[in-house]
Amino acid sequence: MVCVSRKSKKTTGRASTPATVALERAGIEFRTVEYEHSSEHMDDGYGIEAAEKLGLDPKRIFKTLLADTGAERVVGIVPVSGHLDLKALAAAVGAKKASMADPRRAQRETGYVLGGISPLGQRTQHRTVLDSSALAYSEILVSGGKRGFDIGISPQALLTALKATTADIGTW
Repeated sequence: MVCVSRKSKKTTGRASTPATVALERAGIEFRTVEYEHSSEHMDDGYGIEAAEKLGLDPKRIFKTLLADTGAERVVGIVPVSGHLDLKALAAAVGAKKASMADPRRAQRETGYVLGGISPLGQRTQHRTVLDSSALAYSEILVSGGKRGFDIGISPQALLTALKATTADIGTW
């Protein structure tokens, strides 16, 4: 089951998450997309499951990953069909190196569960870098804050909402 809705008024019920609340408060246009999450896809990843269930190109669906530079944690947003290049992410934020953040720390600092980490509405604000491949699309999907719930948003609006930058941080 896939449910798509455009958001312009206050979101309530299942579709209300800190991510949607943050976008509404900022007055940024977005749409929500829900699908029935299944644990059968965990070998492929949550984003690949979303692409399959929604019938979308995995290059348009982006995952949110938290990395640690030693001095700070930073968010990298890359297509689900690829991987986060930690060296490129470190360079993009002026660090010497980066490693993936501990999953428990990622959940604690973002306020979201793994597989549902949204770049929006996180408990702790982190510097964020969006892979430049996103700019090729008028709309991309990012996690809406829970498994089976995504947000459709223009890359430019996402950059504005997050005060983020872009860089080539994805690999295929």
